[in-house]
Amino acid sequence: MNEILNRDIKFLTGVGERRAVLLGRELGIRTVGDLLYHFPFRYIDRTKTYKIAEIRDEQAAYIQIRARIEGFRHAGGGPKKRFVAIVSDGTGTAELVWFKGISWIEKCLERGREYTIFGRPTLFKHELSIVHPEIESVIEGQNKLRTGVQGVYSTTEKLNTGQLGTKAIYTLVCNAWQLAGEHIAETLPDAMRAQYGLMGLREALYNIHFPTSPQKLREATYRLKFEELLGTQLHILGQRSGRITRNDGLLFPKVGELFNTFYRDKLPFPLTGAQKRVVKEIRADTVTGHQMNRLLQGDVGSGKTLVALMAMLIAADNGYQSCLMVPTEILAAQHFASIGRMTEGLGIRIGLLTGSTRKGERRELAEGLESGAIHILIGTHALIEDNVRFANLGLVVIDEQHRFGVEQRARLWTKAGHPPHILVMTATPIPRTLAMTLYGDLDVSVIDELPPGRKPIKTVHYHDSHRLQVFGFIRNEIRKGRQVYIVYPLIKGSEKTDYKDLEDGFESISRAFPLPEFVTAVVHGKMKPADKEFGMRMFKEGTAHIMVATSVIEVGVDVPNASIMVIESAERFGLSQLHQLRGRVGRGSEQSYCILMSGDKLSREARQRLGAMVETNDGFRLAELDMQLRGPGDLQGTQQSGLAFELRIANLGSDSQILQLAREAAQQVLDADPQLADPAHAALRDLRQRYAGRQEIDFSMIS
Repeated sequence: MNEILNRDIKFLTGVGERRAVLLGRELGIRTVGDLLYHFPFRYIDRTKTYKIAEIRDEQAAYIQIRARIEGFRHAGGGPKKRFVAIVSDGTGTAELVWFKGISWIEKCLERGREYTIFGRPTLFKHELSIVHPEIESVIEGQNKLRTGVQGVYSTTEKLNTGQLGTKAIYTLVCNAWQLAGEHIAETLPDAMRAQYGLMGLREALYNIHFPTSPQKLREATYRLKFEELLGTQLHILGQRSGRITRNDGLLFPKVGELFNTFYRDKLPFPLTGAQKRVVKEIRADTVTGHQMNRLLQGDVGSGKTLVALMAMLIAADNGYQSCLMVPTEILAAQHFASIGRMTEGLGIRIGLLTGSTRKGERRELAEGLESGAIHILIGTHALIEDNVRFANLGLVVIDEQHRFGVEQRARLWTKAGHPPHILVMTATPIPRTLAMTLYGDLDVSVIDELPPGRKPIKTVHYHDSHRLQVFGFIRNEIRKGRQVYIVYPLIKGSEKTDYKDLEDGFESISRAFPLPEFVTAVVHGKMKPADKEFGMRMFKEGTAHIMVATSVIEVGVDVPNASIMVIESAERFGLSQLHQLRGRVGRGSEQSYCILMSGDKLSREARQRLGAMVETNDGFRLAELDMQLRGPGDLQGTQQSGLAFELRIANLGSDSQILQLAREAAQQVLDADPQLADPAHAALRDLRQRYAGRQEIDFSMIS
């Protein structure tokens, strides 16, 4: 951006030092350019000016009139004190009412002057009043940028307190445009604009703030979304290109005895076609000389861990160590046990490191890692501690990677003297548009088949009034030898919500399923680790028939004998979490069920979510719908793992087509000029830098 757009916002007319601090802190607006890229979130149609006599009870939510002030009066007292201006336009009279800022309003208004008045009308016995209207003199309005459709800008409580509400921000945008509008330079090449039918940047910024027509507003929105998504893709694809062009990846040239013996003698079940495909993709990555950076997606129980183990055996065959980082101690212990069983007799040494690992065990692990005697280290975030050092780390595997922060993951990469190969895994299906944006620099593999013998889970939705029927079904399944999860959204009840809670739920379950025939275990996030582990073990070993829990069991429990998942107050959960919870069952050969319990009164969105769960087991379809309903910011833990940038106008849930075109345009440019070194691409270079922001994985920092 040029000098005027980079000018400190405090120097803009109407801002000053105090307001500049507020705008920077509350909205991140620090320059004139930042203000012009603070877009309206909705628009109000001010093309029609009503006569007072025309206004009826069924009037639009907001109206605009032009009237002259006939007089003033004060009414009420104390907190009900109000200031009233009586206005007339020749067809009738109306009252303008203020409860706050009365002394300031009194000084601003002048009897006999004509004003343009905008606000929400109320009618009582055919008398019109407008509370806290927007008001300006007709002469003053003629000197302002004004269009029939006016933007409404996001603000905050602190900004409103500082007299920087949406109207004030609109006024500042007008001032910014008058200062900088003529100096806005185009950022996209002419050929790209012609190819994709894009409006010029100056015209787009004008029409996003001051639309001259609905069509121009649509074109401006499209142009600005395209540019924003183009910037993200230039950054992401540039990262990927840089990784591929650097020949600094470790070579795993052979598939040796460990892998072949495991494949021939130790596989717990035949690989699915999808698993074979992914193993081949990983194998191909590790012989190119480029660093592997692969995302592996697959539903719970699809066999991702088995694929990761086979990749770690290839690393061991080539003399390299591997580590597997998971989000919970329970899951780490589970992987340690299952991988230990599968590799028994191969001569592979596996270590387990969590926050609970004792000092003596830590010393042994440290010696084994530094000598190279330990081939695979499994653990939680304890793996990133400074005193954990490897002799020759060649492969890093992250399970449920969105549960780790960016800095946590970056510290793990630096455990190797050379860039290790990276495999990140998730059981939460990622919508295609989100994957292209969050993980666009990764190669993506998908396991879309269930292992042999698995049956699709049957999902049903019941209201609370059918609870006795559900309990009867649970009793029959337990008497067949099955086990049941019952998950609650809350540990303790709240007066503010009607959601079911675990404490009350446990009492009612204990009454409905009494000892000694039925044993119930409890697990939730506030329990001591030892108590939680005891409850998990009871259920895993079959001592307990029912596990009453919160969503803490979403990750980390693998009990093939559990065939029923009951989710209480299911309307409280998002689709991705419901799908994750459902994935806790269906891990054995018996038919499994997911029962969604809810209250009778459901919002439209809740009905959509629960209906989708009943309709399909396809995690990718559910993820797409979840993003449309909730937006990308709530998915994938993005507040923690982070979009590498802030999207100001584009929406990953609804703008997938624009994203695809922007990605195509970015790839075309980078194919021709990978470094954007051509002087004609200087503006694109700046655009890419704007979206470099907070990076997911900065491989260039690994030496």
